[in-house]
Parts: sequence; structure tokens; C-alpha cells
Amino acid sequence: MKYSKATNYALHTMLFLVAATPNKPVTVVELAEKQKVSPTYLSKILTKLVKAGMIESASGAKGGYRLKRNWENISFLDIIHAIEGPTSMFDCSLDHGPECPIQKVVLSAEEKMEQHLRDQTMFELVQRTKVNLW
Repeated sequence: MKYSKATNYALHTMLFLVAATPNKPVTVVELAEKQKVSPTYLSKILTKLVKAGMIESASGAKGGYRLKRNWENISFLDIIHAIEGPTSMFDCSLDHGPECPIQKVVLSAEEKMEQHLRDQTMFELVQRTKVNLW
């Protein structure tokens, strides 16, 4: 199982935003520098997080991105779905429908993994992290 680099950057971006003061906007340049990625590329990821309702952009001289909705409850799965979508990682190549025994095993494993990711919030991770993220 492998998620895209965009998901990696989205998870780290949300970690940095949760670790920062929730109402203080952080610029795309600051977030990009922390992750050693292009601000243009990161902007595309931030747009997906905005569309998912997790963050908002603040314009102006002191603008940037900040957390939006119940940020304490944003889970790893919320972020992953915002970037990857809610699709399965496995798609049976044989045409024998939903009764594929392999598909059933893989979907069961994915459901368990998704539950684990749903149970883990960025806020809890920041609370446990002793490292200064800024």
C-alpha cells in the first residue's frame, strides 16, 4: 500500500498547521520551506484541503492558510480522503463481481486500516509529539 507524495505533503502540512496557533495564518512559502517542496506544487494540495473544508485561505499582508472546521477532530483518514479520494487500493482484475474472495480479504483489511486512521487525529498527534515543529 502506498499513498501519493501529495498525501505525504498534505499530512505534514496539516501537522504543521495544527502545531501552529490555530487562528494564525501560515503562508504557503513557510509550509513549502518546511517540507522542501515547491510552493506552486503545495498550493495545489492546499486547494484540495480548502475544498474539503479543513483549512481556509486568508488574503492580505498577513494572509496564508489556517485551520477551519473542528480542527481538533481532523483525522488522518479525513486528510487522506481529501487528497486520494475514498477509493479502494485494490481492484480485482477478473470479471467475477463483488464475490471475489481476494477482493473481500483486501477490503476487510482496508476497512481495519481506515478505522485506525479515522481514530487518529492530528490534534492528538501534536499533543503527543515532544518535537518543536516550528
